[in-house]
Amino acid sequence: MGFISVRLYLLLMSLVLVPSLVPSLAAQSRPYGGALPGYARYLLDATAMPAVEQYDYIVVGGGTAGCPLAATLSGPGGGRVLLLERGGAPSEFPALATAGGFVRTLAMADPAPESDAPAQAFTSEDGVPNVRARVLGGGTAINAGFYSRAHPGWFHGHGEDAEVTNWDMRLVNASYEWVERQMTFQPTVHGWQAAVRAALLEANVTPWNGFTVDHVAGTKVGATTFDASGRRHSAADLLGFARPGRLRVALRATVTRIITNPIDPAARRGRSPQPTVAAIGVVYQDRLLEQHRALLRPGGEVILSAGAIGSPQLLLLSGIGPASDLSYLGIPVAADVPDVGKHMFDNPRNGISVIPSVPIDHSLIQVVGIPSANGSESYLEAASYIVPLAPALSSSGPFIGSTTPLYITVATIMQKVPGPVSEGSLWLPSGNPLESPALRFNYLSRPEDLARCVLGVRRVAEVLESRALDGFRSSVGSTSRRGPVRRDFRIVGTALPVDWRTNDRALANFCLQTVATLWHYHGGCVAGKVVDRDFRVIGARSLRVVDASTFSETPGTNPQATILMMGRYMGLKMIEERHSRRPVRS
Repeated sequence: MGFISVRLYLLLMSLVLVPSLVPSLAAQSRPYGGALPGYARYLLDATAMPAVEQYDYIVVGGGTAGCPLAATLSGPGGGRVLLLERGGAPSEFPALATAGGFVRTLAMADPAPESDAPAQAFTSEDGVPNVRARVLGGGTAINAGFYSRAHPGWFHGHGEDAEVTNWDMRLVNASYEWVERQMTFQPTVHGWQAAVRAALLEANVTPWNGFTVDHVAGTKVGATTFDASGRRHSAADLLGFARPGRLRVALRATVTRIITNPIDPAARRGRSPQPTVAAIGVVYQDRLLEQHRALLRPGGEVILSAGAIGSPQLLLLSGIGPASDLSYLGIPVAADVPDVGKHMFDNPRNGISVIPSVPIDHSLIQVVGIPSANGSESYLEAASYIVPLAPALSSSGPFIGSTTPLYITVATIMQKVPGPVSEGSLWLPSGNPLESPALRFNYLSRPEDLARCVLGVRRVAEVLESRALDGFRSSVGSTSRRGPVRRDFRIVGTALPVDWRTNDRALANFCLQTVATLWHYHGGCVAGKVVDRDFRVIGARSLRVVDASTFSETPGTNPQATILMMGRYMGLKMIEERHSRRPVRS
């Protein structure tokens, strides 16, 4: 079969199959009945897209912010919207539909840019393995489902000074509520999670706040995006609220650059500093490497919602970033914005994993401990999941020499440094848009972060020491001259130093040796440095960034609630701006 006939065959198959990509998500779409979720009508494979087309809004990235943003912009008062997603639909990957597939999805993450896997693996220059989403719904389609709003102070200190913030709290709360009506649920807490709840309170992470989506000091149960039947609800479901005929979602569409035109100095007006270029569209390619152009109608905008990695990467590929770095790579400079790719952050995670002595249920994060409401102390979380038994764990047990895959249930208690003040950067290894950018987060490089990690890990140890978790300890213990046998946990991986109560240096070494990610990276297009208070890119017109790349600090125990809210919030703000620009007819 020749190349042309192969391409024709794939094109025909995409037209036939893409509408059938989503039947397994039908149960997730509460606002719509029938066999298909509400957004199914909007999906097309990028191979079926025209070579050139015009839109009022082009949203790059169908993830946590991009889906609610596109749904809102194509709703009442909005315009014609194109949403470009480099991955496929969630229903192509059955493991995504339930909590049980969480670990499998991360384990199967593929680093290759041409892969169809819904999660793309990468390793930071620090040597820490990480994962980014590559599927409609973004991180909400592959994460642990925990939902909690930002801590209140985050809205007043976002960016480096108060002038950067411009949040309308009435609209913020309304946007949170809109998301919560569609995709959040109160979990049933039992088993391991109930024991952890009691252990946190025993470790003095108080008061007990019950179930709440608010960020409050103490121990609480947060919302979940898994419903009572165990089905995941992702940001993709929110696309069902778009107005028919206004939204088009192109799957497997990789944006390679933003198209910009220079602005005549005589025509510059408005913001300071004055924009030097205007976005007029984007170039994207389909899975057959065919190029497409999506262009803006007059008054339209390009909005990057490609995440903390994708958004700064795309700005740099489009010539918007540090002029010296771009020139070195041979990328023509459209706008010199020195801080693109700078101020990258990831919240360090450290934890203790144990093999319980009794069977326990599979549970992702439901209960959290927040020692202080302002986020100055580490957040504590717990989960339990089934994992393959690693060879390193079997060297002292009965599994030596076994060729059959063995699985065990592992329970984890972890701490997350909420700041952090340690920051890194993102840069392009080359001008190839398909090559992943390089990142360094510089985990725990600042003494403040390391000190908070020490306190957080000590708190984890106190939780593990609690009587509430005695039922999960091994039946084999250690003898003591001073008392009875003390039952211990079967630790997976690195154990805490025996003198963890008093030895800060040993705990600091533990933090540095075991640091991992909680997948809450942010920065790269930070507000006040790369975007202004309305998230417009400094130095460019008709171009915004709406995602976690604009955050200089994480908004709480988990950022997904705030990123979802941000998509809805900015969609409403942009519609309001659109109508305020229209001339009033007499």
